[in-house]
Amino acid sequence: MIPQKYAHIAFGFVLSMLMSLVVSGVSTLSSIGLADDFLGLWVSAWLKSWAVAFPVVLVVAPTARKTVAKLTVQQE
Repeated sequence: MIPQKYAHIAFGFVLSMLMSLVVSGVSTLSSIGLADDFLGLWVSAWLKSWAVAFPVVLVVAPTARKTVAKLTVQQE
């Protein structure tokens, strides 16, 4: 198991993996349709996008949290 102090990194890892998987799938599908080599092209696009998405999520997440905190109110 991963120690709790690394939860933000694990969260960013899983979030970036899932989001880049979905976005690259949609992008690949809209670009080439259901071609014979769709799966291979999707996986290739996904791995490249995940390599970018993971560090971006780690850098951008604190700003996103602060922005959301300013846009929301705690209900009592």
